[in-house]
Amino acid sequence: MEKIRKEFPVLRKGIYANTAVYGLLYDSLLEWRQEHDLDFLIDGSDMREKSLKVISDTRSTIGKFFNCKRQNVALVSNFSSGLNILLEGLDEDKKVLLVENDYPSLNWSFENRDFEVSYIAQTTDLEERIKEAVSNQKIDVLALSLVQWLDGFTIDLDFLKELKKDNPKLIIMVDGTQFCGSASFDFDNSGIDVLGASAYKWLLAGYGNGFMLFSDQVKNEFAINNIGFNAADGDFGKKDEIRFAKKFEPGHLSSLIFGSLKYSIDFFERIGMDKITTHNRRLAKKAKSEFEKLGLLSDEIKNRKEHSTIFNIKADDATFQKLKDNDVFCAQRGNGVRLSFHFYNTEAEIDAIVKILKTS
Repeated sequence: MEKIRKEFPVLRKGIYANTAVYGLLYDSLLEWRQEHDLDFLIDGSDMREKSLKVISDTRSTIGKFFNCKRQNVALVSNFSSGLNILLEGLDEDKKVLLVENDYPSLNWSFENRDFEVSYIAQTTDLEERIKEAVSNQKIDVLALSLVQWLDGFTIDLDFLKELKKDNPKLIIMVDGTQFCGSASFDFDNSGIDVLGASAYKWLLAGYGNGFMLFSDQVKNEFAINNIGFNAADGDFGKKDEIRFAKKFEPGHLSSLIFGSLKYSIDFFERIGMDKITTHNRRLAKKAKSEFEKLGLLSDEIKNRKEHSTIFNIKADDATFQKLKDNDVFCAQRGNGVRLSFHFYNTEAEIDAIVKILKTS
């Protein structure tokens, strides 16, 4: 990974433990973006066919990367926009189960409509409590983040798969923004019906691009009225033949923005998602062990077997400032400081952060 680190100029400024806020831009992506816009500058409208191919290839690349059928991939500007379009097509008599303090754009999107919403607290035994709630309350929709934004709490993916198997009519909807790109993921074999994600964090694709992945089953549960000429591929005759995922793309899409997403996924593939997954799991294990020794983690996190690379440590304003003064990129979230690590981070950087915390 040391060779790959050279792609990221920010890493020369300090320890970047802030991917949960924004994933880094890197040299080769910047070069691609500059070449793309230079082509537009020189070729003008002659660039159109190339641009359309970039968009099409991006959809195919996302489908292959996450093992989702190409026709079930929608390109959206961000998770929040995609989710709101989707929920406009869901019957409001559905009973919805949410996790308390989940990402606001997820919970608010349901709360702002007339669904019957109930909540479950984030606890060490969250999966067991979800299972009980789904059964006892006859829940129609479970919606939650795969990785919680505040503290990195990670839902057990095997649990979701079993939950779907036991409750085939349950609609499972997830926000993958703080997950996708941090580890390998197989959508079609996950039991999840809808996964939405913004790609500017762990996929390192910059602002303005994201995607929605849909199961075959779930398309029958939503009546999407979104429409536009682009959704019909600019063909008057296809107005009544627009497939489900394309209804999320009513207008023209930017080949620069979505091409950046394709480029980043290709970049991840060149590194190897198996290597990224292994490296990030090693970082997560190291960080959890070290922060636990310092007594900086909540009980609900300490008692979990698996955790992401996002940690919210017990720290006051002075500690946050001390980290910043020592060139550690991080963020204040909730009552603590959130640190988040990706494949461009090292175990030595975690040791350096621990050393700073011991002297604060």
